[in-house]
Amino acid sequence: MQTSKELKDWYLGERIKRTISALEKNGFGARYYPAAKDACEEILKLIPAGSKVGVGGSLTLEEIGLIERLDRREDITFLNPTKVLETETDLMTAMAKMLPIMREIYSCDLFLSGTNAVTEKGQLFNIDGNGNRVGAMFFGPQQVIVVAGYNKIVEDLDEAVRRVRHYAAPTDAKRIPVPTPCAETGVCVDCNSPARICNIFVTLHKRPMATQITVFLVGEELGL
Repeated sequence: MQTSKELKDWYLGERIKRTISALEKNGFGARYYPAAKDACEEILKLIPAGSKVGVGGSLTLEEIGLIERLDRREDITFLNPTKVLETETDLMTAMAKMLPIMREIYSCDLFLSGTNAVTEKGQLFNIDGNGNRVGAMFFGPQQVIVVAGYNKIVEDLDEAVRRVRHYAAPTDAKRIPVPTPCAETGVCVDCNSPARICNIFVTLHKRPMATQITVFLVGEELGL
């Protein structure tokens, strides 16, 4: 008789196979790495000296150790807007400093990001406040790599919207933090707060014509 872990691993493996197959049918590149450290090392190998690399705000990229490793590389230009938040606590002042970096990212050789959800139908779904992260996913940078833990896989877009609005967005608002109702209560009320982080809903149904996108799925729970 198989153990519960063996059965869970089988179920996860089949779900990942379906998702990778669907991503490829939709024109995306797709790879699977059982361990986050292996995905991190592979991404670093793909970045040659002299590259301009940008990132969107991503807890996933932090958790796999990629942000720290890129920070230490002296042979690339690394654009990380959220680094401003380490020294600037006032959100409006921070945003003014971050905007020029966000705009420069559109001319990057490579853009790195997490994603809010990946459907088993091969779609990428994201919610954003400014749009800089989702915008750079589909236009501007020459190459895009999206990293997602297995916990980001959902059945379809309906589940993706529910997952992000009722879990990922409130917890991310709490993490940042921003003064929104969901950051206080953990419940989305479709607010009108100036600090709202759910202003833009974007679904990549197929690979954009001018952008190469590769999704790195990881067999670990990552991000929110």
